[in-house]
Amino acid sequence: MKRIAIVADDIAMPGEKGLGRLHYLAEYFSANGFETEILTADFQHWEKRYRTEEEKNTAIRGSRCKITFLHEKPYTKNIEPKRILSYRMLTKNVYAYLQTRQYDCIYALIPDNYLAYTAGKYAAEKKIPFVVDVEDLWPEAMRMVLDVPVLSDVLFSYFSIYAKKTYALADGIVGSSDEYRDEPLKYGKNIADRVTVYVGNDLAAFDAGAAENAAAVNKPEGEFWITYAGTLGTSYDIHTLIKAAGILKQRGLSNIKIMLLGDGPMRKDFEETARGTDADVVFKGYLPYPVMCAYLKQSDLTVNSLVSKASQSIVSKIGDYLAAGVPMVNTGLNAEFKAKVTADGFGVNVPPEDPAALADALAALYNDSEIRRAMGKTARHIAETQFDRNTTYREIVALVERHLKDKE
Repeated sequence: MKRIAIVADDIAMPGEKGLGRLHYLAEYFSANGFETEILTADFQHWEKRYRTEEEKNTAIRGSRCKITFLHEKPYTKNIEPKRILSYRMLTKNVYAYLQTRQYDCIYALIPDNYLAYTAGKYAAEKKIPFVVDVEDLWPEAMRMVLDVPVLSDVLFSYFSIYAKKTYALADGIVGSSDEYRDEPLKYGKNIADRVTVYVGNDLAAFDAGAAENAAAVNKPEGEFWITYAGTLGTSYDIHTLIKAAGILKQRGLSNIKIMLLGDGPMRKDFEETARGTDADVVFKGYLPYPVMCAYLKQSDLTVNSLVSKASQSIVSKIGDYLAAGVPMVNTGLNAEFKAKVTADGFGVNVPPEDPAALADALAALYNDSEIRRAMGKTARHIAETQFDRNTTYREIVALVERHLKDKE
């Protein structure tokens, strides 16, 4: 049985807040004939705290794969010097641990770029395949928070340097979009084996969660729900969504309710915007995933809401939005996803930060039930064929198997 290590600093375990894709992938590898081990931090990124021993043991007992939690220093903000020092410590501990083990393949996530590079260096030393999963772009994503001419280039050059070094070591690339799949080309690294596999979701789990929690979702007859699910942070254009809802209320569409499923650092700011409008906005806070699925399923529209300066990608929530089988309004500027929305026909694109344009798009869909029905049917089809991890992740396994065979 081939042994594979999945190396990443931020991996959400079952039941934790955060993106659980890599844990799912590890379990998927285990179900497909690999002896799989996750190497990750004892520090929980999303809640900025250490996992308790009970939490770690629960994750280990509930997983088919092996999970090893390695120590890193704590940090309090997503972008601060302490986070870099934290990852440095984790990287040192991961590399030391790798030296005590034997694997047939290393699978590492970007970000963190330095940790991925170190994992690749180990793979090169052992002459085993090294596969890089590009899930976000550093330093590009950081410019959303700090974009100062010259200064940002200097501060973030560290990440660019180690991205280039990582891609120089990679045998294969998995991207969560075509753009991310092709990121090595920017650094002059034409890695032949590159595949796009959307983050997606487990469609069976989505449907089960939606069905089991349907009775708990109280949707009064006649209400029209426009729903956003995810972090309430600076990247997400919730201000515009709320203002657009206020415009619709002024136009006489009084049964529209904005459902915000999630929490985050900008919640108070968004609540203040809601108080300044006549919009009906409900802040549901963080919901367990199965409950969130039930709310999405009973919504009439979903909104992929991003500000213009946000790091643009095909984010994890897209799979859940599509699975709900309702139209999507997209304000993101990612060219790849905008083209997909139009070509596949599951929604409409609207410029970000334009309340009037968003209100017009929402009103058009509100007033056309036939279009909503057709778009919703298409959305569900795309979820089933392109975003269901149960089938799409097979392509990742196939990539790893190709490189294992090449190294024999």
